Amino acid sequence: MDRRSLLKAGSAASFAAAAPFIVTRKASAAEYKAEYRLSTVVGTAFPWGKGADLWIKLVKERTQGRINIKMYPGVSLINGDQTREFSAIRQGVIDMAVGSTINWSPQVKELNLFSLPFLSQDHAGLDAITQGEIGKQIFQIVDKAGVVPLAWGENGFREVSNSKREIRTPADMKGLKFRVVGSPIFNDTFSALGANPTQMSWADAQPALSTGAVEGQENPLHVFTAAKLHTLAQKFVTRWGYVADPLIFVVNREIWNSWTPADRELVRQAAIEAGKEEIAIARKGLSGGDMSLVKEVESLGVKVTELSDAEKDAFRQAVKPVFDKWAKQIGPDMVKRAQAAVAARKKA
Repeated sequence: MDRRSLLKAGSAASFAAAAPFIVTRKASAAEYKAEYRLSTVVGTAFPWGKGADLWIKLVKERTQGRINIKMYPGVSLINGDQTREFSAIRQGVIDMAVGSTINWSPQVKELNLFSLPFLSQDHAGLDAITQGEIGKQIFQIVDKAGVVPLAWGENGFREVSNSKREIRTPADMKGLKFRVVGSPIFNDTFSALGANPTQMSWADAQPALSTGAVEGQENPLHVFTAAKLHTLAQKFVTRWGYVADPLIFVVNREIWNSWTPADRELVRQAAIEAGKEEIAIARKGLSGGDMSLVKEVESLGVKVTELSDAEKDAFRQAVKPVFDKWAKQIGPDMVKRAQAAVAARKKA
């Protein structure tokens, strides 16, 4: 073989050796979408949306633009149906989400734990559940259901408001029409208190409050202010802290597996960081001796009622049958361990 032939053969061999690496790099790049769809119920006027937005920015920065995410508030990817969100993530209609444990509880029954009336009681009690062994177990359950959980967030404790009267006792709830989320435990809870619960999406709730089709609702106070519920005839707020609403940062399983291990870790750490910041935002003005959010609501001409422990206990007794019924469905052992975790936080 002459020199020219040797050179040609060498070049061909070099290209053949390099070719697999070239193909592999292109295939790997092709697995990443140009844009990932992230679902939330609300936008950046709310702590929930702020947390999602922070996650998006951290991921883009830390992956150097390899993972670009767009937020779709109002659960717009599924026509505003909050209770379908978890199924849509699992099916790949939604790539990522910061979602409510309440909205996902129809598909993952254990998430109803957080909707057991008067279980977590306060921020310390909620942290005792989410940041402990129960929180780890719930993440395992969510993962087994087909969605990858990364971090906790928080929508906050849900306080009750209405257009008719101050609520201090279960008797004050009698006959009032309340918008509740689409989870059966909320129907049971409000029915046990003598109220008339009506399930509807948040998008439908606002005009219903405005027209008087429903007279009350329950949501964290930061939702009350951001959504300007005082302009929707909500004149009375009772702080009873009957349930908390943790959020979970998640990714669709196939999307998660399409990323490199290094990028997965970057996304996970960004979610954890965004979750911690979002929780701090959600609790601002409602913890650590800072009650400025309560004062802000009062400044809107709204009567804010603080219940004593004895008054809360009257509500607790009224909904005990609901608690016991749902504890059986969620899992008695999990509920008992959650109760023990909440009780232990007072001794710490």
